[in-house]
Amino acid sequence: MANIVIVGTQWGDEGKGKITDLLAEEADIVVRYQGGSNAGHTVRVGEEVFRLHHIPSGILYRGKLCLIADGMVVDPEVLKEEIENLIKRGISVEGLRISQNVHIVMPYHRILDGIWESRMGKGRIGTTGRGIGPCYADKAARIGIRMSDLLWEERLREKLLINLEEKNILISHYRPDLPLLKLEELLPRYLWLGDFLKPYIANTSLIIQSAMDKRKNILFEGAQGTLLDINYGTYPFVTSSHPIAGGVCIGAGIGPKKVDKIIGVCKAYITRVGEGPFPTEIKDGMGDYLRERGAEYGTTTGRPRRCGWLDLVALRHAVKVNGIDSLAITKLDVLSGLPKLKVCVAYKLEGREIEDFPMDANILSKCEPIYAEVKGWEKIEGAGDFSALPREAQEYLRMISSYAGVPISIVSIGARREQTLGWRSRGEGYLWDRIVVDTVD
Repeated sequence: MANIVIVGTQWGDEGKGKITDLLAEEADIVVRYQGGSNAGHTVRVGEEVFRLHHIPSGILYRGKLCLIADGMVVDPEVLKEEIENLIKRGISVEGLRISQNVHIVMPYHRILDGIWESRMGKGRIGTTGRGIGPCYADKAARIGIRMSDLLWEERLREKLLINLEEKNILISHYRPDLPLLKLEELLPRYLWLGDFLKPYIANTSLIIQSAMDKRKNILFEGAQGTLLDINYGTYPFVTSSHPIAGGVCIGAGIGPKKVDKIIGVCKAYITRVGEGPFPTEIKDGMGDYLRERGAEYGTTTGRPRRCGWLDLVALRHAVKVNGIDSLAITKLDVLSGLPKLKVCVAYKLEGREIEDFPMDANILSKCEPIYAEVKGWEKIEGAGDFSALPREAQEYLRMISSYAGVPISIVSIGARREQTLGWRSRGEGYLWDRIVVDTVD
C-alpha cells in the first residue's frame, strides 16, 4: 500500500470518509493533517452510521493507529464528546494520538467567527461558525494556544491573559449583549480537558517518521476539498488551511518525496456548502432532487448543500494542483434513473471559451458553464465490477477519466463498503494500484 494521500477535488463533501474507511483496512496508520471540527466524515459500516469530525475514519478498524496531526486545530470540547461517543458504541480509541502542536479552538474563537461573518454582510463566507478561521489566525499571529499548553497551568494562564485582554475588547464592542470571558472560568475548564486528553497527546510527526523508516503503510486523510484551499481555492470563500496534497507535508511533518500515491475523491456531481461562486449550480427542481436523493446535508451543520452538475474544468484544476495519480468516484448511484445528464467541459467568459479554472472568485462568478449532454442509466447498485455497469454509466466514467487526464481506481455505487468497485471485501482488501477505468479505454 505504501504512503497514500486522499484529497477532495471539489468543495468538500466528496465522500472522502468512505474512501478513507476502505483504504484504512490495509493501512497501519491513518493521519488527519488539516482542518478541525468544521469538517465531517460520514461512514456507514453495515447498518451503523458514524459521523466523525476530528478523528480519522480509520478508528473504526480495531488496532489502527489514528493520528490528529500538527496541521489541525482542535476543539477539546467537541473531541471529548467524539471520543466518548465512540467508546459508548463499542469502538476502541486506544490507537488515537493527538499532536502536542495542534492549536486549540477556544470559546472566543467561536464568538469571533460569528462577529466576522455578521460584519461582512453580503460578502459573508458562510462558515460553520466553529471558530476555525479565528483559531488559525491566532496561530499565524503567534498568540495561539496549543494542545501541550493545556498540560501546564502557568503557561496556559499567561496565554489566556494575553488573548482575553484582546478578545474581550472586540467582544464588548461588537457583541455588548454577551458577557465577557473570564480567566477563572476558562483556566480550570481547559486544564481539566487537557487532563482528559493527556493519554492521547504525543509527538505525531515523530511517530509518522519512525513508521516510514520501518516501511509501514500510512494513509493521509484530508478534510474539505481543493476548491476550499486557502491558496488554490475560490478565495475568500475558502477554509483557513491547506486541504490539497501539499498540505500533508506541513500538516504532518514529512517531506514531499515520502508520498507514494495521491488519490483524488470526486463526487459524480458537485456540491457546495456556504457562499461563493458555483458555475454549475442547479437552481431548479433538479437541484432539489439531487439534494434529497444524495442526502446532501452537511455532516457538521446539517445545512442543505447547493447541488450542481459535474464540473470537469474544476476537476482538471484539482488534478494538476494536487498531482493526483487516480480518482475515486463517489455517489454514482445518485444519478441513476435520470434520462440525461449534463457535464461542464469548459466555461464561457465575456464571450470567449476558456478551459482553465480561474481562482479569482470575481472572475469565476462571471463564468457560464458550457455543457456536454450525455445519456443516463437506470440502475447500477447491483453491479459487481465495471463491465457489469450499464454502458451509459461506463461512458460517463470514461468521459471523466479522459477530461481529468488520470485513471479511475475506485467507483462507489452505494453507501456500504461492499458497494465499491476497485475494493475487495472479506479481508482481501483494496488493491491500491488497480485501475477500474483507464484514460486509454
